Amino acid sequence: MASSDKHSTSNDGSSTSREEQSSQELKLEFSEDEKSLIERMYKLVGKRWSLIAGRIPGRSADEIKEYWTSRF
Repeated sequence: MASSDKHSTSNDGSSTSREEQSSQELKLEFSEDEKSLIERMYKLVGKRWSLIAGRIPGRSADEIKEYWTSRF
Protein backbone atom coordinates (compact mmCIF):
# COMPACT_ATOMS: atom_id res chain seq x y z
CA MET A 1 0.00 0.00 0.00
CA ALA A 2 2.87 2.39 0.73
CA SER A 3 4.26 2.04 -2.80
CA SER A 4 0.94 3.13 -4.36
CA ASP A 5 0.90 6.24 -2.13
CA LYS A 6 4.35 7.25 -3.34
CA HIS A 7 3.32 6.79 -6.95
CA SER A 8 0.18 8.90 -6.67
CA THR A 9 1.95 11.94 -5.16
CA SER A 10 5.16 11.97 -7.21
CA ASN A 11 4.24 14.66 -9.78
CA ASP A 12 1.25 16.43 -8.22
CA GLY A 13 3.14 19.59 -7.19
CA SER A 14 4.75 20.38 -10.55
CA SER A 15 1.67 19.76 -12.69
CA THR A 16 -0.59 21.73 -10.38
CA SER A 17 1.66 24.78 -10.41
CA ARG A 18 1.78 24.73 -14.23
CA GLU A 19 -2.01 24.52 -14.42
CA GLU A 20 -2.40 27.38 -11.94
CA GLN A 21 0.02 29.57 -13.93
CA SER A 22 -1.74 28.96 -17.24
CA SER A 23 -5.20 29.53 -15.75
CA GLN A 24 -3.96 32.73 -14.12
CA GLU A 25 -2.60 34.00 -17.44
CA LEU A 26 -5.91 33.26 -19.15
CA LYS A 27 -7.92 34.98 -16.42
CA LEU A 28 -5.84 38.15 -16.75
CA GLU A 29 -7.15 38.66 -20.25
CA PHE A 30 -9.93 41.18 -19.88
CA SER A 31 -12.63 42.05 -22.39
CA GLU A 32 -12.98 45.62 -23.64
CA ASP A 33 -16.12 46.04 -21.52
CA GLU A 34 -14.26 44.91 -18.41
CA LYS A 35 -11.35 47.23 -19.14
CA SER A 36 -13.69 50.17 -19.61
CA LEU A 37 -15.58 49.39 -16.42
CA ILE A 38 -12.35 49.05 -14.43
CA GLU A 39 -11.16 52.45 -15.67
CA ARG A 40 -14.46 54.15 -14.89
CA MET A 41 -14.71 52.54 -11.45
CA TYR A 42 -11.11 53.44 -10.65
CA LYS A 43 -11.91 57.10 -11.38
CA LEU A 44 -14.88 56.89 -9.01
CA VAL A 45 -13.55 54.82 -6.10
CA GLY A 46 -9.77 54.70 -6.54
CA LYS A 47 -7.85 51.63 -5.42
CA ARG A 48 -10.80 49.94 -3.77
CA TRP A 49 -10.29 46.75 -5.75
CA SER A 50 -12.95 44.75 -3.93
CA LEU A 51 -15.63 47.29 -4.88
CA ILE A 52 -14.51 47.21 -8.50
CA ALA A 53 -14.40 43.40 -8.53
CA GLY A 54 -17.92 43.30 -7.11
CA ARG A 55 -19.17 44.89 -10.34
CA ILE A 56 -17.47 42.31 -12.58
CA PRO A 57 -18.80 38.75 -12.15
CA GLY A 58 -16.11 36.09 -11.91
CA ARG A 59 -13.27 38.49 -11.11
CA SER A 60 -11.46 38.79 -7.79
CA ALA A 61 -10.03 41.93 -6.27
CA ASP A 62 -6.53 40.52 -6.73
CA GLU A 63 -7.11 39.97 -10.45
CA ILE A 64 -8.34 43.52 -10.88
CA LYS A 65 -5.41 44.94 -8.92
CA GLU A 66 -2.90 42.84 -10.88
CA TYR A 67 -4.45 43.94 -14.18
CA TRP A 68 -4.37 47.60 -13.15
CA THR A 69 -0.78 47.56 -11.87
CA SER A 70 0.47 45.73 -14.95
CA ARG A 71 -1.18 48.22 -17.33
CA PHE A 72 -0.80 51.58 -15.57
